Amino acid sequence: MKRKVFDLREWPRVTRHTQTVLHVPGHVIVDFVAHDVIRPLDVPIPGRDGLRRVLDSGYRWVRAHPTTGDGIPGSALTMQLDAAGRPVQYYIDLHGGEGWHDSGYPWHDDLYLDVIGHPAEHDAWIVDATAIIDSDELDDAVTQGLVTPAQADATWTHARQVEAQLLTGTYSPVDVLKRYLEDPYT
Repeated sequence: MKRKVFDLREWPRVTRHTQTVLHVPGHVIVDFVAHDVIRPLDVPIPGRDGLRRVLDSGYRWVRAHPTTGDGIPGSALTMQLDAAGRPVQYYIDLHGGEGWHDSGYPWHDDLYLDVIGHPAEHDAWIVDATAIIDSDELDDAVTQGLVTPAQADATWTHARQVEAQLLTGTYSPVDVLKRYLEDPYT
């Protein structure tokens, strides 16, 4: 597994930003606002033709990172919002544990697979399409001995569970971020 720190301060696409960290019960929220972007980011929409912009000036990436502990598999949600504050994508990192970096930002041991959720047109808080991505990275990690075949199987099972929870509206980190975005000081 590769350890990733969720800290976007040095992102070359963004020339001016703010980033804050807030601890809430069971999660740490990292709130990144991209004030000035020199290279917007467009990504494919799961199950559809076309692209969706997930980063531009005024966009915000807000992450609900669990505080379950080192070595405990889980997932972390990054919700990407447009300049009007509307969710444009749900991005879920599957991990094999998480903790705190010396910088004060959360880290996770990446299990390579990620789940993407696409918000419904009529209500951006409802996910109407999903995709599991980066299976090639997981396969390479197994081949290299970074992840065991059993871990890979468990990661696929977890990815499918997250996908189902997104589509049924039961993936709890969405509620954590919705509450935070409605009242960021709680």
